Amino acid sequence: MIVMTKDTMEIVREQDVVPFRNRVREFGTRIGMSLVNQTKLITAASELVRNMLKYASGGKVILEVISLNAKTGIRLTFKDEGPGIADIALAMRDGFSTGRSLGLGLPGAKRLVNEFDLKSNPGEGTTVTVIHWKHGR
Repeated sequence: MIVMTKDTMEIVREQDVVPFRNRVREFGTRIGMSLVNQTKLITAASELVRNMLKYASGGKVILEVISLNAKTGIRLTFKDEGPGIADIALAMRDGFSTGRSLGLGLPGAKRLVNEFDLKSNPGEGTTVTVIHWKHGR
């Protein structure tokens, strides 16, 4: 995998969300991603960044334009040092929420992107990496 462009954004307050979404849109536009695929990626990214703010008081996001086997896409890596997720399988089930929401955040975000990876250790934080290809589903 080749990283063609890379940027890092600190997300520490709600006001950081709109500039972050705009940066994701810029990356999508730069690689010629369709509006539908941009919308899917931005929606997933918004869910993940809001989770990071809500449960971990923020963190950082690494934005990358990547290329693999003639495919171009965007990889977003969300890293926080929050409380972590004790039961990932439970957190990935539709309807599960510890924050009195609808519980669609993590599983909903996963459905919107081509690749989704979540790693978490209680007390150490969480890292979620998503990839959406230019010609994603």
